[in-house]
Amino acid sequence: MNKLSDHVDWQFLFREFWHLYRFGSAGGNAVIRSHLKEVRTRLNAELERNPRVEFEQPIRLPVCAWLNRAIDRGLGERTAPMVRSLIRVSNQLTWKYGYERMRPGLARKYAYAELMGPNGPVMSENLILGMVLFAPRCTYPEHSHDGISESYICLSGSISDSNYSVFNPGSLLFNPPKRAHRMTTGDFEPTLLAYAWVGEPDKLSDQKMDFSAKK
Repeated sequence: MNKLSDHVDWQFLFREFWHLYRFGSAGGNAVIRSHLKEVRTRLNAELERNPRVEFEQPIRLPVCAWLNRAIDRGLGERTAPMVRSLIRVSNQLTWKYGYERMRPGLARKYAYAELMGPNGPVMSENLILGMVLFAPRCTYPEHSHDGISESYICLSGSISDSNYSVFNPGSLLFNPPKRAHRMTTGDFEPTLLAYAWVGEPDKLSDQKMDFSAKK
């Protein structure tokens, strides 16, 4: 059986995830500190389990035209170790939209690649880790997640959260379950984010997000 231990570059990628969630700041916030620990605990359990790996056909979507620029910028930031690890597996990534219906224009400015989770390629029922890429001048519409605690760590570029805060490389955005949030990127540079979702297995395996339901 194809296992994570057979893929050294992927092992180091998840090690960099662990470091981000261990040494990144919680800003003195107990709720965020608990979330960071939960991600690490679940990731440790998955790595100990040595999960199976099931690669899909690699897919690049229109926004991937910005990926090289996002990587180049990220290599100059404190998040560079994660970005370098991402480079090693970038030709194996399956970029997706994740929605049955896309708002006009968003399909050219957004995509995500799941790295670990119910949909693989590294299989897990208890944790989802991945990457999100946004083009410049992208608005990701307001939405929320049922039963999912979500965090993003900015790897390159910048992003605003619901018109209240701006996050640069190394910053963490945290959204507890059902918190509505909207993200907007800068005018000139793409934004690359690492993300983690934690929740019960049934919630992780059956996330339904419909922009039309979010006002």
